[in-house]
Amino acid sequence: MLNSYNFLQEENDSQNYYYYSKGFNTKELQKINKGVKKLTLNKATTVAGDNEVRKSKIRWIPQDTEWVWLYEKLAGYIEEANKVLWRFDLYSLPEPIQFTEYHDTNEGHYDWHQDIGPGALSKRKVSITVQLSEPDEYEGGNLELWGGADSITTAFRGKGSVFIFPSYMMHRVTPVTKGVRKSFVLWVGGSHYR
Repeated sequence: MLNSYNFLQEENDSQNYYYYSKGFNTKELQKINKGVKKLTLNKATTVAGDNEVRKSKIRWIPQDTEWVWLYEKLAGYIEEANKVLWRFDLYSLPEPIQFTEYHDTNEGHYDWHQDIGPGALSKRKVSITVQLSEPDEYEGGNLELWGGADSITTAFRGKGSVFIFPSYMMHRVTPVTKGVRKSFVLWVGGSHYR
């Protein structure tokens, strides 16, 4: 039963994001780029199977000994962001990292969406994106986060930058008009919001 006299509860910054402008150094980025070339490249879809909402190619980075260093590094970044801003109950990395390429040949993009949804997607609480391309290697392809009304934040485009936000926030990648944008994403899971 709810206690109608107890309105005090811990606050958080539930509509905010966290970032590192230089989350990965040159050596780490070279190691990632070399490793992903061995992985199968697939056409990306959405859970609903809609190919117009999303045009990109993906590779899945396995949770194995070759890549454990990357998962551990990302988990550390997420733990820090969560402690500072949201204080969600996080405890798992239930999915592999998704390496993504957005090509200008088909105006690669991903329209407005959330990373959460029904079923397995309901376990996603925090999303993390790492930029793998230099800003001058492509045009367009901005990662944008919608904060409500007219509030749109464009993520820093520096190679190796890390952008972290709650998975329920609307975001998109605008169409790439020149070159190729490479990045990867990972979702962190936890208990249902309570």
